[in-house]
Amino acid sequence: MKESQKPHPEKARAHVLVEGRVQGVFFRANAFDKAEALGLTGWVKNTGDGRVEALFEGQRGDIEEIIRWSHKGPPGAAVTRVEVSWEVPTGEFKNFSIKYW
Repeated sequence: MKESQKPHPEKARAHVLVEGRVQGVFFRANAFDKAEALGLTGWVKNTGDGRVEALFEGQRGDIEEIIRWSHKGPPGAAVTRVEVSWEVPTGEFKNFSIKYW
């Protein structure tokens, strides 16, 4: 099969808000490691109201995988809700980062 005939995986972007006991349990650091391993770009940060917010961009299947992970999070987390908003990918990020207020 020629390179131009190979199917191209779907690019996607998701804005995610995670609620529960998600701060002080290394959620951001673990999300960072997972995103990097999956080759995603974007960012993750704590919010002032106790949630974790993230923006993931990359292959849709990889984003779906990190969203599944976000429903549990790292050891010590107690996730009660995950909100996902799918957006149009922009390609604006070169890597994945942890944002600090």
